[in-house]
Amino acid sequence: MGQSKALYAVGKVVCRPIFKLFYRYKSINSEAVPEKGGFILACNHSSLSDPVLLGLSQKRRLYFMAKIELFKNKFFGALIRTLGAFPVERGAGDGKAIKTGIDLINEGEIMTIFLEGSISKTGELRRPRSGCALVAQQTQVPVVPACITVVGNPKHLFARRVVHFGEPLSPQKLGLTVDGGRRELRDASNMIMDEIKKMREKDLNEYRKG
Repeated sequence: MGQSKALYAVGKVVCRPIFKLFYRYKSINSEAVPEKGGFILACNHSSLSDPVLLGLSQKRRLYFMAKIELFKNKFFGALIRTLGAFPVERGAGDGKAIKTGIDLINEGEIMTIFLEGSISKTGELRRPRSGCALVAQQTQVPVVPACITVVGNPKHLFARRVVHFGEPLSPQKLGLTVDGGRRELRDASNMIMDEIKKMREKDLNEYRKG
């Protein structure tokens, strides 16, 4: 996919002090991220900074689906491809993007999916889309839920962030079978979102005053 491991590593080194300064982010339970093997990282989505915060909060390299509009600028598109992004046409059932994600997982990589499909303009959690559960169903790999919580005043551009990783959810725990239907996908999506909600509530209660 034309992605540079060296550039990704340099990017983390450059971004870490900047994001520490502006977002004062804290990582919780990053050891829950498996050290090897393919799986899905499923996270809420409230800011353009979310992919970077996830990448900085654990050791392994991440890959992301990104809306196709971001690739229209050739320079920027080439840059984010190098850093692990690949295009998805939202709302169109983009089978090519899904296949790319599945291929990455089969190669032992981490496929990151924002469960809500797009950025939440209010910062509140929205209804989960079924794409994450669909990929988990087809690959039969675990889903690691993650939650990025804005603490303090959410109207501030550089409000503090807490990046919280949950324990892996196996396909069996999610009730995902290879030949399952839409209801199975919906139930699994809601279960993943419920884990994200729990982390968000806990972090808001614990860190809002800090």
